[in-house]
Amino acid sequence: MNTFTDQHILVVGGSSGIGLATAKAFAAAGAQVTIASRSAGKLKEAADAIGHGARAVELDTADNVAVETLLGGQTWDHVVVSAAKTPGGPVRQLGLDDAYAAMESKFWGAYRVARAAKIRDGGSLTLVSGFLAVRPSATSVLQGAINAALESLVRGLALEFSPIRVNAVSPGVIRTPLWNGMDEATRSAFFASAAGKLPAKRVGEAEDIANAVLYAAGTGFTTGSTITVDGGGSIA
Repeated sequence: MNTFTDQHILVVGGSSGIGLATAKAFAAAGAQVTIASRSAGKLKEAADAIGHGARAVELDTADNVAVETLLGGQTWDHVVVSAAKTPGGPVRQLGLDDAYAAMESKFWGAYRVARAAKIRDGGSLTLVSGFLAVRPSATSVLQGAINAALESLVRGLALEFSPIRVNAVSPGVIRTPLWNGMDEATRSAFFASAAGKLPAKRVGEAEDIANAVLYAAGTGFTTGSTITVDGGGSIA
């Protein structure tokens, strides 16, 4: 297991789901963790759940001044971006304002963080994309395009930012609060159906993605890569 003792980690989107699981994993490995999120109400609870002296900072990645202040205010060992709010639907039904908001949140938010982040040489930046980048859906075309753009950004930044390492982690269907808008019966049926179609025969957990993020951060010979953690969804 990688250890990150006394290293400074920032997890943008660390107040819930994949980001929270990632922050917990870094803290358990000895890191000094800061989580950032727009969800002010969730931050304290999340920091308490992480423990190990985790720090919480309110941040909207659409606010470039706030991003530059936080990201450039100190040198980080590793930065992770998992925050995104992406309205979805068929292209001809999704309003342009919603489409612009999706790109703003997931792509431009990550772009601002990458641009502002002060990361030590040999440290890392990890962006969370998604398997729709390689296995598109007819009802989620924009999400696939955004994820593909993030992964292309990662490859370019790995060259530009060297020797800082830049990677992406691409999740499949993960059991997170993202799905809490469904009623329990519908959600359970959805997960069961998804699991049945996957070679792994289960849906993912946030901890599965956290493991991949820590691998990317802790493996000094990994850069410009996309680590797919989708239970085999991209090949099924």
